[in-house]
Amino acid sequence: MREFLTTERIDPSKRLVVERTKDFGEIYEVFDRDDAASQSDRCIQCGDPFCLNKCPLHNYIPQWLKSIAEKDLEFAFKLSNEPSPFPEVMGRVCPHDRLCEGDCTLNDGHGAITIGSIETHITEEGFRAGLTPNFPGITSDKKVAVIGSGPAGLSVATYLLRSGVGVTMYERADRAGGLLTYGIPNFKLDKKIVERRVDLLMEAGMKLELNCEVGKDKTFEEIANAHDAMFIGVGATKAKSAGLVGEQASNVYAAMDYLTNIQKKNFKISYEKKFDFKDQDVVVIGGGDTAMDCLRTAKREGAKSVTCLYRRDELNMPGSKKEYKNAMEEGVDFTFLASPKEIILDEAGNAIAVEYVKTTLGAKGEDGRQRMEEVKGSETRVNADVVIMSLGFDPVVPSFLAENGIETNSWGGIIINEETHETSTAGIYAGGDCFRGADLVVTAAYDGREAARSITNSLLK
Repeated sequence: MREFLTTERIDPSKRLVVERTKDFGEIYEVFDRDDAASQSDRCIQCGDPFCLNKCPLHNYIPQWLKSIAEKDLEFAFKLSNEPSPFPEVMGRVCPHDRLCEGDCTLNDGHGAITIGSIETHITEEGFRAGLTPNFPGITSDKKVAVIGSGPAGLSVATYLLRSGVGVTMYERADRAGGLLTYGIPNFKLDKKIVERRVDLLMEAGMKLELNCEVGKDKTFEEIANAHDAMFIGVGATKAKSAGLVGEQASNVYAAMDYLTNIQKKNFKISYEKKFDFKDQDVVVIGGGDTAMDCLRTAKREGAKSVTCLYRRDELNMPGSKKEYKNAMEEGVDFTFLASPKEIILDEAGNAIAVEYVKTTLGAKGEDGRQRMEEVKGSETRVNADVVIMSLGFDPVVPSFLAENGIETNSWGGIIINEETHETSTAGIYAGGDCFRGADLVVTAAYDGREAARSITNSLLK
């Protein structure tokens, strides 16, 4: 270990821009064994590892880095899959620059360990070698219902099944995965990766009911009566509004509606053709990872121009620096310090431009971020055939929550006991974005894991 003085940080190879923008294939290659081992060998094995502490799942990062450096794949696979329900997903979609890699000691002049890429390598190489996560089979007569098959739902199901508890998962879409399937584009996460994890859970005994919307296709009460506990992981899919004049125009779309329909198109199933933006000027308002996904998707769909409007500067973007860099490479135009004020409509009521005002950043506020100040008289317009709003998401509040005594807060988030993840109704648990608001895949996975711990402690005591 500690080869950081003689071995530089390297990132996985990326497909050439001219090739990758023609399709939706993943852009990063997976490390081979030699690269994974040499990069792992750079770790200095801190006594108090900041990377582990910054990871919401508290992954055993230094330990599996050491194992890979020593080329002990089997032990690394076990270590990686123990605290994480799907490490090969986290290795692809986590904002490592803001989490584990962002707190790596080697950031101070040497370059962080490529933790995320090694995490992906471990599980992919492990699967190729015939390794699989261990499930004991259903050993308990207790049954748990999971509503929603996104990251939180898949995580709680994973850890319940590891405890031998039966799980039935209810998903309103035609495929499991939630955000992982219909919210994150293929060029970041190939859907075969998600399908493989779902298949593993079903082989372990999970039952899956697709095209089943709770409260519509089956009542909440019917499901509750058939199970010993329930977990709600319905995510947060209600688009936040900017309140702009013209926002209701027919060619102004919510980010998740766009991404979902293009994913359906990639699945070669029915989708809304209005989301075909070939040869159109596309403007995306927002600066997070979902905005980057929309921008990069529009490029692949053949848009004539793709522009991002963000009211702060590059350093203040909330998304991953890696995703911003990839979008830049792929030809996205970024207009920073631009605060949208109005969507300009033509006589027929269609959006034709976005008017914005230039901004400057002043002193830091209580949240630690610089205050945004508008520059008077700086109004500017950018032409748009299509406008995509990517300003975050709030939970959709199903009627069955209040009907069953499950309390929510002022913005619709489910209120839980944060130690147990139990809601205000005994035996019903929740986690992920329906509790936190729009957050990270890794925090949803954490919620699912901890809720499973509480459920098993309650049911199997």
